[in-house]
Amino acid sequence: MKKYNINHLRELESESIFIMREVAAQFENPGLLFSGGKDSIVMVHLAVKAFWPAKIPFPLVHIDTGHNFEETLTFRDNLVERIGARLIVGSVQDSIDKGRVTEEKGYNASRNLLQTVTLLDTIEEHKIDAALGGGRRDEEKARAKERFFSHRDEFGQWDPKNQRPELWNIFNGRKHLGEHFRVFPLSNWTEMDIWQYIYLENIDIPSLYFTHERDVFIRDGVILSDAPFMMKRDDEEVKRMQVRCRTIGDISCTGLTMSSADNLEDIIAEIAATRVTERGGRADDMRSESAMEDRKKEGYF
Repeated sequence: MKKYNINHLRELESESIFIMREVAAQFENPGLLFSGGKDSIVMVHLAVKAFWPAKIPFPLVHIDTGHNFEETLTFRDNLVERIGARLIVGSVQDSIDKGRVTEEKGYNASRNLLQTVTLLDTIEEHKIDAALGGGRRDEEKARAKERFFSHRDEFGQWDPKNQRPELWNIFNGRKHLGEHFRVFPLSNWTEMDIWQYIYLENIDIPSLYFTHERDVFIRDGVILSDAPFMMKRDDEEVKRMQVRCRTIGDISCTGLTMSSADNLEDIIAEIAATRVTERGGRADDMRSESAMEDRKKEGYF
């Protein structure tokens, strides 16, 4: 069975590479936001292609919540070493220790929201004027409003009603001192495009994406990974299940999927059949109808 339209994927690839080269040409100190998830991994793969045989001309920037999957951190470090990239790590724990943010308490506590302050501090500390992100318009309704070049004011905030036109793929990167841009080269990709491209290019991804056994518990219909920092109610029983990640984030809000997909072909077939969105299991998106847009306005990814 044919699993991809190669011409369609090559068109998306060319568009993303063009945007990355525009960033390198227009900005003095860009950085690539790297979460260890499939989208940011594809971003790194495209960046390597865009600037080959030179090394990618910007660092990878990872905001470490301190509650990441261990597999994600191992994969990150191995990838950075393999491609010879520079890595900048912003630590949410450091932000907590400095009193920049207050850690949430209770059963639904998560460090995901706290990443915003750490990200903005990291951008300011390293004077990053363009942060490339792996956001896609099909992920969530707030992300569907983003342009390729997304302006942020001096406070790192986003105004979805005041975005610059991008006619004929002409991108306006002009900014005032203290402002920066978020740039989304994967805007026109879908989740299926990402998986088909990973299959086409044989891109290495973390084992979390494939079915594996893990200790989990169920909360409000969402399967969550067990971890020492996860508070559980009396009726939340930890059990061993066959699961995989469809999207990877902070352990506290990453919903897992029951699955038997242990290879890329099975994952593609599973995605084609599902009617649940990729972020449908993200607990952080369920806090309110406008949860993602509110966070993005404040400076989130």
